[in-house]
Amino acid sequence: MAETKKPKKAPAKKKAPAKKKVVVTVYSPSLRTFYKDTIVSAMSEKFNYGNVMKVPVITSISLNMGLGDAKTNSKYLESAIEELTLISGQKPIVTKAKKDISNFKIRKGWPVGCKVTLRSNMMYEFLERLISIALPRTRDFRGLSFKSFDGRGNYNFGIKEQIIFTEINYDRIESIRGLNVTITTSAKSDDEAYELLKLFGLPLRDKPVKQEVEEAA
Repeated sequence: MAETKKPKKAPAKKKAPAKKKVVVTVYSPSLRTFYKDTIVSAMSEKFNYGNVMKVPVITSISLNMGLGDAKTNSKYLESAIEELTLISGQKPIVTKAKKDISNFKIRKGWPVGCKVTLRSNMMYEFLERLISIALPRTRDFRGLSFKSFDGRGNYNFGIKEQIIFTEINYDRIESIRGLNVTITTSAKSDDEAYELLKLFGLPLRDKPVKQEVEEAA
């Protein structure tokens, strides 16, 4: 009798190797992490916010450099743009005169300065450099005034010399220039904004304590 051959089993399919999980780490500036971990709880405790989303945040920081001499020498404008780019890490835009000003011999459309607005990570990085490095290098620095709030939770102050920023090389600048810094927050009052910026480490002067004078009976 002929032997019946058993059908051969198909070779088992090899299992595909398991895909490795790729962990992506998202960069977050130290001040941004400090806000989430410390400032939010401190602000909630002081102002009794019912919701964490009500805690004020810094929304943007604007830097503005005025140039009265740009109308006569284009090198001054180019130098200012380069310096503000180094300070902020972002290229600024040129601001132009909106109307003729005869007293200053300025015509409409002439460049009068440059400005840049920082948000998100770049804003936090600039704020950290400003607080920890630049402002302490200011000559005779005694803190920032607590009176420079605009009544809507925004803070504005001026810097007299751009050379307080370590990014600026003193030997390469055209002249000493100042700039204006505006910190915009979502705070609804100046007291909230003051406390918020104080917790971030901005060197604001302490407010005078209001003393109630009791009238003599």
